Amino acid sequence: MIKLENKIGIIVDSLRLPIREGLKVAKELGADGVQIYAVDGEMSPENLTSAARKELKDYIASLGLEISALCGDLGGHGFQDKDANPEKVEKSKRILDLAVELGTNIVTTHIGIVPEDPSSEVYASMQKACEELGVYAKSLNAYFAIETGPETSLTLKNFLDSLSTNGVSVNFDPANMVMVTGDDPVEGVKLLKEYIVHTHVKDGIRLKQVDPRAVYGSLDFGNGVDHEQIAKMVTEGEFFRELPLGQGKVDFNQYFAALQSIGYTGYLTIEREVGTSPVQDIGEAIKFIRTFK
Repeated sequence: MIKLENKIGIIVDSLRLPIREGLKVAKELGADGVQIYAVDGEMSPENLTSAARKELKDYIASLGLEISALCGDLGGHGFQDKDANPEKVEKSKRILDLAVELGTNIVTTHIGIVPEDPSSEVYASMQKACEELGVYAKSLNAYFAIETGPETSLTLKNFLDSLSTNGVSVNFDPANMVMVTGDDPVEGVKLLKEYIVHTHVKDGIRLKQVDPRAVYGSLDFGNGVDHEQIAKMVTEGEFFRELPLGQGKVDFNQYFAALQSIGYTGYLTIEREVGTSPVQDIGEAIKFIRTFK
């Protein structure tokens, strides 16, 4: 039987509460740390003065919490669109700056689906943006961490191997793999072991095969496709369903054992994107993880 020693985090936005209230509830639920979205609203870098950053950092520390990571997912097609990339790269750099100032060196994101063809224009656009971000992150002793799921672990590893630094690394989410690509999280951990700097703990089930481009969006997915119908099917859970921890198809015993086998000592951060009782679900998720401690 494995014995986990990793700290437990919560994506505070998953609680669906105002941020300060969410931070208090995260502490009450027994979390060690929190991940916070820092893309828009009060947490967007341009809206946080130096004084506000210090005050927030001190407040989180006063609760006895750490920040496990910030989330810097800018949406759209990630970094697939070369014309949109300069603005997105600059915004991502400012989120990295904010992360370091708040006491974490990890920003997680989706970069768009990595194409299987490394000679494609979209691949080149993503590679250029991630190279710039990786070099910048490295200069801060930080990581820009890509969330797993939109492509297979092997495709992602090959992409990461093509970059000059590990400043772009991995935020490992086993449920995305199980629900969308059907990839094996345990094998994924082994393949991506040198890049994993943060993880999400989430569960789910795949009901029928779906093109990942229909779920995550992609520049090369459009002609002749009924996007509204596909979006409706995704939303209504016809392809896959996120479920409370232990009720889906992620084998957490093997998954946690795999993380342990590669020497991963970082956060296990709970993400809950659906359901009507997020606080209750996340509280139960903490209890579930603690059964492995």
